[in-house]
Amino acid sequence: MILGYARVSTSDQSLDGQIDALRAAGAERIFEEKRTGKSRQRPELERLLDQLRDGDVLVVTKYDRLARSLRDLIDIVATIRQRGAGFRSLAEDIDTTTPAGRLIFHVFGSIAEFERERIVERTKEGLEAARRRGRVGGRPRALSAEAQEQIRRMREEENRSATELARMFKVSRATIYRV
Repeated sequence: MILGYARVSTSDQSLDGQIDALRAAGAERIFEEKRTGKSRQRPELERLLDQLRDGDVLVVTKYDRLARSLRDLIDIVATIRQRGAGFRSLAEDIDTTTPAGRLIFHVFGSIAEFERERIVERTKEGLEAARRRGRVGGRPRALSAEAQEQIRRMREEENRSATELARMFKVSRATIYRV
């Protein structure tokens, strides 16, 4: 069975173009979703994946309708394959039901993995270079060492409340308690 998945990001967008393309591609059943792709909770996609059977093919007009990222796409296609089904993306001409389509899909996956590893490398290099220049990452301290000492003194000697000190130093009570 050929199952289609159509998704738009907002409720005021139309699914009509995707539905027409999916029907033209032979989709017998179409799951429709009006949610942002960033949302991890896509109930129609979950229903579709639950209903996939051996030999079925999931078709989308573009792979970005199915996944938030290439990593997400790879994970979803792995789930599809575990169920014995195939995946087709009309715009990118990806069809994992054929050997050539699987090869192209794996090349995409390899490129995505390489790019992720390069990003991690560049991030580590940048952090290391910043450390060598004396910069330390993270959020700056809300209170100087002098202010912290003043808070301790005011709490112990003047018995000031955390709420009062938080207002005075323009920080949260949790920051006062940590001091």
